[in-house]
Amino acid sequence: MNLLKYRIKTLFKYKDLIVELVVRDLKLKYRRSFLGYAWTILQPLFLMLVLTIVFTNLLGKGIENYPVYLLSGRLMYDFFKVSTTSAMKSVTGNASLLRKVYVPKYIFTLSKVTSCMVDTVLSFGALFIVMVITGAKFYPTLLLIPVVVIQIYIFCCGLGFFLAQLNVFFRDMEHIYGALTTALFYLTPIIYTIDRLPLKIQLVIKAFNPLYYYVGQFRDIVYYGNLPGPRIFWGGWLIAFLMLTIGVWAFQRSKDRFILYI
Repeated sequence: MNLLKYRIKTLFKYKDLIVELVVRDLKLKYRRSFLGYAWTILQPLFLMLVLTIVFTNLLGKGIENYPVYLLSGRLMYDFFKVSTTSAMKSVTGNASLLRKVYVPKYIFTLSKVTSCMVDTVLSFGALFIVMVITGAKFYPTLLLIPVVVIQIYIFCCGLGFFLAQLNVFFRDMEHIYGALTTALFYLTPIIYTIDRLPLKIQLVIKAFNPLYYYVGQFRDIVYYGNLPGPRIFWGGWLIAFLMLTIGVWAFQRSKDRFILYI
């Protein structure tokens, strides 16, 4: 209990640094970009347009308002992929600073996931634009979007901590993880509906694919206008905090050896 209080106290002590790192990441992302932050909305719009053209006749048949269906799933996946990939490189990417100044190492990982979350929240503008253009309904359940964002944010923080410490010792993780996230994209019902898969594969995805819970919840409240079912809702929270616990434990266990490898 005392250790938890210490961690929370340390987090608040460095909150200004986290804010500065998040702002820095957002500025660097759009530095020298002609359209600047407009790309936060335009990029998912362009990607949605391409995927809609490619997959509508192949996988989108029978799915009402396929652009909204596609984008609502893609936004959750993109946040997961970009945030965890950035978090994985957070320690090795700040090696020069960590050698000179004492800063809690987890600050860099946390700031990466947080900056990606801010970027994702801004990109929700693209989703709302598509909903208006396609005549989609704006359900009251849209007010629950923050609940799902918090869940996947906690999950990505935990996975980010785990990957960050692993990448310090095994640099090949960046290449391996890239292949894994690509496979996960096709193993998550983003461009198709899960009922099109054989029953055994459906059960495997529901049991072992954490993204299923977050994509499913987000799509329930945005696309279908329903409250997420108890299993997918509480499962999302359970997976998030379980991953956070594992990630923090692994990070804390390894952090003192980082300096020998970075």
